[in-house]
Amino acid sequence: MTPITGLDLTGFSALEPGVWTDGQGLLLSVHFFDLVPDLPASLGEPDRLRHGLARSAAGAGAGLIEAELGEVDALPAVRQLVKVPLAQGHGQAFVGSWTIPRDRCSAVVKVQAGEGRRTGLREALILNEVGPMHYFTAHPYGADITGGLPSHAADDERWDARFPDHPLTRVRAALRRITPSLALHESFKGLPPFAAPAALS
Repeated sequence: MTPITGLDLTGFSALEPGVWTDGQGLLLSVHFFDLVPDLPASLGEPDRLRHGLARSAAGAGAGLIEAELGEVDALPAVRQLVKVPLAQGHGQAFVGSWTIPRDRCSAVVKVQAGEGRRTGLREALILNEVGPMHYFTAHPYGADITGGLPSHAADDERWDARFPDHPLTRVRAALRRITPSLALHESFKGLPPFAAPAALS
């Protein structure tokens, strides 16, 4: 069971309980984790939280594009956009999510889409436009973050309008549209807030 009691499913059809697709490769899913949230810091420490999330993604071979704090149905939450290499080693998938942490559990809404047979077009065009000197950048959440998929200019939201069919664009747009419709069960909203792990000395 999930504490998410409402969301806008316009354009989606059910694949299985808690999972929907829009028929064009976009997957939407809702999750409940009955354990202490695996977040590296509290939502009240955004810099430490973002740095820890970026290090975790890089350590898993992925790349955190952005992590922003916000609210889902009036509860504090963190929104992430992550890129991951596809299993066959060619192309990437993009995952957008809201994590709504409470003291001993969390709810997650996830939207994801992968590249098809044509891969790397957005990246190649932006690389050609901005030049190699300005394409690859240090990670915005810490210059010490290495490994995983590199941080680069083509993932910036300012390019989305030029690439409306790109999976990153579609994931961002779907998550933005769905967010205002998300509703949470009152019993979940009444749980104690997530308490941050202590910082390592």
